[in-house]
Amino acid sequence: MTTEQQQYRHGALERAILDAVTASGGNVERLTRRDLGNADEFHLGSHAATVGLANDLRLASGMHVIDIGAGIGGPARHFADAYGCRVIGIDLSDEYVQVANALTRRCGLADRVSFRKASAIAIPFENASFDCATLIHVGMNIADKQKAFTEARRVLKPGGLFGVYDVMLTGESAIAYPMPWATTAATSFLETPPAYRDLLAEAGFAIEKERNWRDAALQLGRKMRERTARYGGSPLGLHILMGPSTPQRIANVVRADRDRGAGAA
Repeated sequence: MTTEQQQYRHGALERAILDAVTASGGNVERLTRRDLGNADEFHLGSHAATVGLANDLRLASGMHVIDIGAGIGGPARHFADAYGCRVIGIDLSDEYVQVANALTRRCGLADRVSFRKASAIAIPFENASFDCATLIHVGMNIADKQKAFTEARRVLKPGGLFGVYDVMLTGESAIAYPMPWATTAATSFLETPPAYRDLLAEAGFAIEKERNWRDAALQLGRKMRERTARYGGSPLGLHILMGPSTPQRIANVVRADRDRGAGAA
């Protein structure tokens, strides 16, 4: 197991999430996507960013979507539930794939959403299989982005859209670790927006739209911290995925975003 995969290993993640749902007043026997709260969106901007990306991609009923690096499946379930898409998610973490499938079954979405273990640089599907592909806060863990983007282009149908939402280098400030996606710089592969543009173009993509989520992510994070300070923390949150180092990881990414060392785009 690589250091990167170890970073995303919990050991009892499904049980921890279900216990948190129960502690939050939810019913795990009649689970809905919304019951999973902030634990379901492992990226800056949380659910609002997922909705924004889906709208930018013009998702619609019947579209076949691949979510590359799907984690525990929050965005994929949203794409299916809110837009009527069929979604396949891939991820390198055995545990994340297992938990994603289990939560999807509990949410009654298994007929439209499924997950399997696979790498972004070796996607196990035929050419031109999907109408749309997404990469949500995954590129920071991928050293060979050229290969990943080429693979995404390969599995997309002609005219298919690729939505990339990553943390990118936007300034000269030093990056402090741990970050939500990496314990040390050894497994962090941040790049600048111009580098992303060049790599996407080399893979055969033409950029239709860009959106910088830095300010929105900072504002949302500030509101969440204020709500936590006033009302206390929710049992459902990213601490379930990131463990005891969550406060430090969040503080580091907020500091980097605020100081323009890195930003969500």
